[in-house]
Amino acid sequence: MLKLYNNLTCKSEPFCPVEDDKVKIYTCGPSVYQRPHIGNYRTFLFEDILQRYVEYQGFKVSRLITLTNIEDKAITQAEKEGVTVEQLTSCNEAIFFEDFERLRIKRPDYSVRASTIVDQAVKLIKDLLNKGIAYRHAHEGRANIYYDPLKFPGFGKLAHLNMKEWPKRKRLFHLDTYPGMPWNKGDFILWHGCKENDKVCWDTEIGRGRPAWNIQDAAMVTKHLGFEIDIGCGGIDNIVRHHDYTIAVSEAVSGKPFSRLWLHGGHLFVNGKKMSKSKGNVLYLEDLTSKGYRNDQVRFFLIYGPYAKKRNFTWELLAETSRILDDFKAKVLSVGNAESNRSSGDAKVLVGSVKKAFEKYMNDDLDVKRAFDSLRLKISALEGMTNKGKLSAADAQKAIAYLRDVDQVLQVIF
Repeated sequence: MLKLYNNLTCKSEPFCPVEDDKVKIYTCGPSVYQRPHIGNYRTFLFEDILQRYVEYQGFKVSRLITLTNIEDKAITQAEKEGVTVEQLTSCNEAIFFEDFERLRIKRPDYSVRASTIVDQAVKLIKDLLNKGIAYRHAHEGRANIYYDPLKFPGFGKLAHLNMKEWPKRKRLFHLDTYPGMPWNKGDFILWHGCKENDKVCWDTEIGRGRPAWNIQDAAMVTKHLGFEIDIGCGGIDNIVRHHDYTIAVSEAVSGKPFSRLWLHGGHLFVNGKKMSKSKGNVLYLEDLTSKGYRNDQVRFFLIYGPYAKKRNFTWELLAETSRILDDFKAKVLSVGNAESNRSSGDAKVLVGSVKKAFEKYMNDDLDVKRAFDSLRLKISALEGMTNKGKLSAADAQKAIAYLRDVDQVLQVIF
């Protein structure tokens, strides 16, 4: 049985979907005011492995990825570049999905722009206003709407906040996001009221304005997948504020648990330092491929390790994992060329164990590294038997067929 580490409960749990054969997954997608880098793709790749392995186990998956294309940062960046928000974000979105193709990341069933769910955001806000959880407040001439976390029992449960330490003095946070990782311990904004000259605005039942980032994901998910999903996932930084805000909005409206499982991917560091523009160490996919590395080698490097832990990028490590992958592919080719008419008993047992070893480790919180390393040992042994004439062509093709099944998940072998 597949077991996944649930950040909500801080323990490994058997995966049991709400519906027996159907699984709903919410992927926290990019803010497309800038193009994603390989650190972002590490998260999207773990989510791709998650979807593919759940499907490998026979479930029907409906997956949604959010595209944050209206927020403070996008508006500021568009003004800086002298383009419209739509021009800026649509360009970066196109690059994002082109990279998806290159890295063999399966495009989710729903790729939802925040700008397309204003109606759903308004519905959620109206409900929160009626329940007294949200309230109106004018700030710098804007008719904003805020969420009071103290009105929602269990707020901060994903980040395991101690709400007894919540400030007694009321504080309002007016921006979509704030730099750094600390919590904004106060009321967060749901709706930005617009001034006369603001360009990114909608006329709605709750006034003229735009939905804040803090409600966008809840609106996107609930509109397309409903109020109950099986897995919510994203980068580890989403545990701070963002996903607890999404939970608070959705559950305050529906009264139902939003997601049973929460998975988060660890950061990618470069030479031991966190990737950031200020450090000048941001890497994009073409930075790697321009040096001769293939897309499958990049994919393999980014998935070859525990998804929830920090991973360090160096050119030496990329070269090493690329050699591991290419050596494995060469062995697979050698096994596929077996010509013997007979297999030894050991060879038959080994062929039959190929998928079992892979599944054993993948069932342990998607341990891709140990799963792949188990395949390396099996295929190395089968190559040795091939060279000694102890593996029949028929059994060799059976082993190759098993590897093709496995590669529906890994997407790096063939």
